[in-house]
Parts: sequence; structure tokens; C-alpha cells
Amino acid sequence: MGSAIVNVRLDSETQQAMKALCKELGISMSAAFAMFAKTMVRERRIPFEVTADPFYSAQNLDHLRHSVAQLDSKDAHPHELIED
Repeated sequence: MGSAIVNVRLDSETQQAMKALCKELGISMSAAFAMFAKTMVRERRIPFEVTADPFYSAQNLDHLRHSVAQLDSKDAHPHELIED
């Protein structure tokens, strides 16, 4: 089986931190990425939990837009705790 070169873009801070951790673990960054790829292929999934920040959900963003529209409306009644 031959090898292929894969380029990965990382910000320099992440790259340096990963390089240091790989050195600590006694492996190269190439070996770490190969382990990730092989685990992903073998398990047919990303081998860690990937979640989205619920703040940016469509439902929450719609709610925020609605709230802003209410505040911007000329008919808005100020909240009793907000001073003029």
C-alpha cells in the first residue's frame, strides 16, 4: 500500500501545541493524523463527540431576531426595570 500526502491547515498556536503533545506522547504529527484517519475509517464515525453551540441554533437565533425587532419597534413598551 502506497502513501499519500495530505495537507492540513491549522493556526500556528494549535499546530505548536499539537507538535508539543505529540513529542510528549512519542509520536509524530503525521502518526497522530494517521491514527485519527484509521480510527475514523474503522469505526465509520468521528472518534470523538462533535457538538454545536446551542446559542447558534436556528430556533435561538430566530428568538433573538424577534426580541431585537420588538425592542426596535416604535410601539415597544419599556420594561419596568429599564429607566428612561
